[in-house]
Amino acid sequence: QVQLVESGGGLVQPGGSLRLSCAASGSIFGITSMSWYRQAPGNQRELVAGMSSAGYTNYADSVKGRFTITKDNAKNLVYLQMNSLKPEDTAVYYCNAAFGSIRTYWGQGIQVTVSS
Repeated sequence: QVQLVESGGGLVQPGGSLRLSCAASGSIFGITSMSWYRQAPGNQRELVAGMSSAGYTNYADSVKGRFTITKDNAKNLVYLQMNSLKPEDTAVYYCNAAFGSIRTYWGQGIQVTVSS
């Protein structure tokens, strides 16, 4: 089992920044990728950013140039730095850990609200 705990969400004004953190614990050996997803009311959950165990990253077109995913292997932490936030970034953000296509784990989600 893998436990994922997100932190760092909240309310921010348009144009502002937030950094989300995801702490991974448990049987984390063998994780092949860590990702951030989000889900806004009435929408499907969508991939925001992902990072493979080798360090390759990918981003949704809507966040390219504004969001950055990083990880601290020593602390088993994954971060999502979000800059130039827009109201349309408002959503519940979820941390995801995948073992290839075999197993996947989700955090409980954290609210990010971008509003003036």
